[in-house]
Amino acid sequence: MKPNPQAVRVCRLDDRQPGDGLLADALSGLSRSPKRLPSKYFYDARGSELFERICEQPEYYPTRTEIAIMRDHVGEIAAALGPDVRLVEYGSGSGLKTRLLLRNLESPVAYVPVEISRSALAESVAKLEREFPRIEMLPVCADFTQPIKLPRAARAPRQTVVYFPGSTLGNFAPDDALRLLREMRNEAGQGGGALPGGILIGIDLDKESAVLEAAYNDAAGVTAEFTLNLLVRMNHELGADFDLGAFRHRARWHPLAGRIETHIVSRREQDVHIDGRAFHFGAGEAMRVELSCKYTLEGFARFAARAGLRVAGVWTDPARQFSVQWLACE
Repeated sequence: MKPNPQAVRVCRLDDRQPGDGLLADALSGLSRSPKRLPSKYFYDARGSELFERICEQPEYYPTRTEIAIMRDHVGEIAAALGPDVRLVEYGSGSGLKTRLLLRNLESPVAYVPVEISRSALAESVAKLEREFPRIEMLPVCADFTQPIKLPRAARAPRQTVVYFPGSTLGNFAPDDALRLLREMRNEAGQGGGALPGGILIGIDLDKESAVLEAAYNDAAGVTAEFTLNLLVRMNHELGADFDLGAFRHRARWHPLAGRIETHIVSRREQDVHIDGRAFHFGAGEAMRVELSCKYTLEGFARFAARAGLRVAGVWTDPARQFSVQWLACE
């Protein structure tokens, strides 16, 4: 029987109408100099489909490498987390990594996925409920970049673990990443249980620039289509008039900042209209839409310490391209 997302009860903590956040952020971001838009808006239905295709491209190493780490080390990871965990995941948890973790944890008390898209959240939880009927599912529809109060489990956990896979932390500028780590630490520390809890997180590691730039500029052009879909979304949801042929994708490695920066670049001088307002683009003007920060193991340990977290476990692939890290609350 096919899972029924409509049967899933979701705790909605965000009362804004669809598109409200996108409109406010689009107007604000396009008014800035230089222009920028948050990468969280990549993931409408089409964007999510395109990201799945990105993960299949030969140049894009992060997803398959993290999955390989989880497959090879999930027993050790589950042992490090221990029994009776309340697992909180920021972002939709429908993928293989989440299922691997839930299968190997000892008597987890609850799974609390936090996802901004209600449809994606309901669909993923409908599938997980069938596979894990003994785990309490407490899905929350909200923007995890904003402060939120999450539901508690019916059964008291031994500790709360925040799961943040996929190198998503790298999409935040350092100050924002530090703030988010501190909020996760607070959730883990205040989530109930005898132990202070911690964070299980995916962190992409620093490597050769050619490998990094190829990962965000695949030969098939899927990443470019994914990036430009943000303009498609604004045209569809906000009534904007972006001419898709007049913009292009660009992703470059910036070694001093230690990150890939992705921009949408205007091919010509033009005006774009949203909500009755006009925004001018010069020829060659770049609008930043994503950061992808990379870390060394030593550098991230220092960074995590600033958030009150201690690296208690690290698992990497043989080439040390990617890492899964267990951060314990100090």
